[in-house]
Amino acid sequence: MSELKRILQQITALSDVPDPEILKRLIDELRVSDKEPELANENIQSLIDILRQHPEYGDGLSSFVLKLIIQYRQISLYTDTGIMSDHGFFNSLRRLVGHRFLPLLPQEDSVVELVGYLFSKRTDERWLASIEKEKWDELVALIRVEEKHLDLVATAKNSILNAIIILSYRISGIGLHPDLMESYPQILNYSASFVAQNQEAVLFVNQYRQAHELDNLTDTTPEQAVDPAPLLVMIEQCEDIVATVRKRIYKTGISIRLTNMMLRLDQSLQRMRILTELLTEDHQKRDHAVIELIQTLITTSNRRYSIIYLIDNNTKLLSRKVTENASRVGEHYISTDRAGYRQMFKKASIGGFVIAFMATTKILTYQLALAPMGRAFINSMIYGLGFVFIHVIRGTVATKQPAMTAAAIASTISEGSGKKSHQLTKLSELIVDILRTQFIAIMGNVMLAIPVALIISFAWLQYTGTPMIDSDKAGHLLHDLDPFRSLALPHAAIAGVYLFLSGLIAGYYDNLAVYNHVGARIQRHRILKSILPKSWLQRLGDFVEANLGAIMGNFIFGVFLGSTATIGFIFGLPIDIRHIAFASANLAHGLFNLSADQISWSIILLSILGVMLIGMVNLVVSFSLALFVALRSKEVRFFEWGRLTKLIFGHIISHPSDFFWPRDKPMKYARIDSQGHMIFDDTAVQKGGKTLPSNYVVRRLSDVRVIPESQQATEQGKQSTDIYYDNQPEGNHIQPHVSPQKVVDLDDGLVDEELNSTPYSDDIQYDRATKTLSAFDGNNNEATGDATNPNGPEGKTTGDAKTPLPKPPKPPKLPS
Repeated sequence: MSELKRILQQITALSDVPDPEILKRLIDELRVSDKEPELANENIQSLIDILRQHPEYGDGLSSFVLKLIIQYRQISLYTDTGIMSDHGFFNSLRRLVGHRFLPLLPQEDSVVELVGYLFSKRTDERWLASIEKEKWDELVALIRVEEKHLDLVATAKNSILNAIIILSYRISGIGLHPDLMESYPQILNYSASFVAQNQEAVLFVNQYRQAHELDNLTDTTPEQAVDPAPLLVMIEQCEDIVATVRKRIYKTGISIRLTNMMLRLDQSLQRMRILTELLTEDHQKRDHAVIELIQTLITTSNRRYSIIYLIDNNTKLLSRKVTENASRVGEHYISTDRAGYRQMFKKASIGGFVIAFMATTKILTYQLALAPMGRAFINSMIYGLGFVFIHVIRGTVATKQPAMTAAAIASTISEGSGKKSHQLTKLSELIVDILRTQFIAIMGNVMLAIPVALIISFAWLQYTGTPMIDSDKAGHLLHDLDPFRSLALPHAAIAGVYLFLSGLIAGYYDNLAVYNHVGARIQRHRILKSILPKSWLQRLGDFVEANLGAIMGNFIFGVFLGSTATIGFIFGLPIDIRHIAFASANLAHGLFNLSADQISWSIILLSILGVMLIGMVNLVVSFSLALFVALRSKEVRFFEWGRLTKLIFGHIISHPSDFFWPRDKPMKYARIDSQGHMIFDDTAVQKGGKTLPSNYVVRRLSDVRVIPESQQATEQGKQSTDIYYDNQPEGNHIQPHVSPQKVVDLDDGLVDEELNSTPYSDDIQYDRATKTLSAFDGNNNEATGDATNPNGPEGKTTGDAKTPLPKPPKPPKLPS
């Protein structure tokens, strides 16, 4: 503690001539390993204790930091740091690769370079993240600025206000961008919101600058604070418009460029909200905004030259592009009830029937004398065209479900950060539905592929008098299924990767078909119009647009499977593929054509075990990768994977049959207390009652044990909390529970809100009297503050944002 105190004394003494090296010594003294979170919190607590004992150190530290930062360019800190660049991926990659050979010149007048010097360790980001939020709140609350240094605050506030104006114009530019309007014409109905937020931003900035007398670099406290509510309301309305457009992307498609624009628009709106809260009189909001901005700055400075971060960020953008368009094909691969379960078995049986003939054809082609590339082409066509044929006749291939449901998984996790536990609960139930559907699809494939393959081998022997394959070939087929003495399981993992890639490809082409209006363009094709009747042409266009993703995903998946062995042969690599449906057909052919003296129970059991393990590896690999990409596109943090795993394993323990057999009715959700008493049903109508306490947990409705006379204490006394069930035993039925006043939304999936031609009820209206745009109705004047009075309390009209900042002095040169 004595060293910290000595450094703080130096900082206070040198606050008029700040030196970055002293501040770096303070940070080095506080820094600990990212594996020592307790020590990190102890060090911060020591700093807090010193600042609490010596308030002058807090003012010295704040003035030191402010004077140091003012010497650097600040506006780019607020407007660019932590917001995705519009530069292309390859341009950024070339720049960073070139930095490895010939370092880029640092921007010495940039605050990012200063932060990069102060927080130079790669582990600093994790170190700071391990500090408790309460410690941050205490520390920021102690670092206050005395009145004699308010000129520094005024200079910083001027930069923040100018940044708000810049961000406001950028938001208007992106929201009214021609590419965005061309892709989503409905956004024209809401374009006034992007214009109005700019007006509110300019109005707020000028009123705030005048009220606080920032032009004179004196931050005086006005008698009546400038209300930021109108600007925040407009920011919220713009965020709602972006969210509504996102919900309709599956009907319009999206490109990488538009995905980037939407992401930058989101980030710019969030940053504008943070900067506005930095200027509010609410100390709690202001402190949280400071902490969030500092964390963003440190993260960006540590990653500004990172190639891995660039690749990570852009692959996240790519995964977002694929999963944003909720693939309509993937929805067909999930069953939630018995009718869908039976339908999936029927479709899988069709696939298994065709796969038996595909496997037979592939075995017979090995008798042809073909060059390696010729064999790869033949196998690819057998697989690819066969999978497409299965899709066209409405069959399905086992293990396709997980890879094709990435969009459905992603849509379960909403963009918001709230109610994450409810989202993960829903996601765990969706995973159970996918695994159960996968199980019956595998059974449908296997239960048809094996007997049909046996019938084919038997028919071949009866009609030709010779086996379809000799004993050596049959033994080779069975050896390839051996999970211990062959590479069957690694080859199954390769097939699982291909299954995952086929799902991404399907999502990509689904998005492409919608975004490029493939169906309508086919219907306008000159040659097709002259050949086909109009009704046929329309059906063809609709079919291609609805099935392009599945067709291309299946065909390219077949090409992957058919060419892998040849690629391995050419390069001398032991790579091949194993798929459970083809493995089951090969099992039947191998056992039927194996000579009697070679067959044994050990071979039979080992081959069956191999088929089961191949299917399990196919499923686990493809599903894990699809789940990873889907959740990564929604930025689910790492620790939530553990919570998701616990939910799934808890379901395995409590309801193992759900993974193999559907429930009588679809899953519902409810809230119960720790004793299992029902207090909330998600199907109930919300009509008054007591607000739910925070100690209630989310459980499935089927988990609830109905207690005849359960009571719950309320402020007025005791109240019945039972739920009336249709299948409840006869006797003394309790009246249905009166639902609590607080609406608890347990369904975080996307709601199908249509972007129609009707603007929001509280959307922008033009006021002819004041010649301004207003976003608020007459019933909401109190909440909107000065939104309907653009002249403000002083009667000043909206004008251009001023830029009174003098040219900053040259910042001190940082040690190399």
